[in-house]
Amino acid sequence: MQATKVPVCTIGLFNTKHDLWMDSLEGLLQQYPVLSTPHTNAFYLLLCIEQGGGELVVDQDKIRLGAAQVLIIKPNCINTMTLQEGTTGTIIGFTTEFFSLRYNTNVLHQFPYFNEGNQTVFHVPQDHVKSMRFLLWQMLDEFKMNKKASQKVLRSYLNILLIELDRMYIPVHTVKVHNAVHEKIQKYQTLIEQHFKTHKMPSEYADMLHISTNYLNKICRNILGQTSGNLIKQHIILEAKRLLSYTTHSISEIANELGFEHASYFVTIFKKATNQTPEQYRKNQWIA
Repeated sequence: MQATKVPVCTIGLFNTKHDLWMDSLEGLLQQYPVLSTPHTNAFYLLLCIEQGGGELVVDQDKIRLGAAQVLIIKPNCINTMTLQEGTTGTIIGFTTEFFSLRYNTNVLHQFPYFNEGNQTVFHVPQDHVKSMRFLLWQMLDEFKMNKKASQKVLRSYLNILLIELDRMYIPVHTVKVHNAVHEKIQKYQTLIEQHFKTHKMPSEYADMLHISTNYLNKICRNILGQTSGNLIKQHIILEAKRLLSYTTHSISEIANELGFEHASYFVTIFKKATNQTPEQYRKNQWIA
């Protein structure tokens, strides 16, 4: 009997060219029925309930949805969503890269609620409901209008939203299990940030972590759903996007800063990863 694979939803499912997507909850499951069946997301999901309710199942944990709630679902966990008729609110999907393009790569881990479990539930206090609604309305309007530099504006709005949630956050008082594998992954990501310009092979990082290259690749696949080499490539592309977006350096200067001997090779791997040349990407940042 052939095993059934759980569908993996990428941000591209929602017909967006960018790494952030937003929509209202009205008619959401009719438009995207895959969300009501078991699936995983390759991005973070924020579910902001204004009125109504439903149920969310995340890795077999059932969560009742109600008014004035915000839920965060981490990438790579299996989830299913049901919404009562007439439920109103906003849904936001964003990739790690979207947030990290402007802010430091691991800044999401500075928000404590991203470090506890596969989902976090916030109950919005009554005196915060109006301000939260206004912030989400501004974000959704900016997303739909798609004006000049809207991605930069949306990134700032998202940062404000995450800070507001941090202010409401009440830690779950449970005993934290020491997880050596997750610590290795976080250490690996930190080492990539520190050494990616001079070390571009997983074997070099495996040596720093005192583990085998095969084991490093295995835990990256199991925890993050990606190869260890892909994490290095992703960070290089992220840094390239930052330099293209926020500096006036030439392509050759950027290639040199990222540790490439030849600019042509940098252009090749950038285009392979993004389907755009560095020049096209830079130009599009002022259109998006």
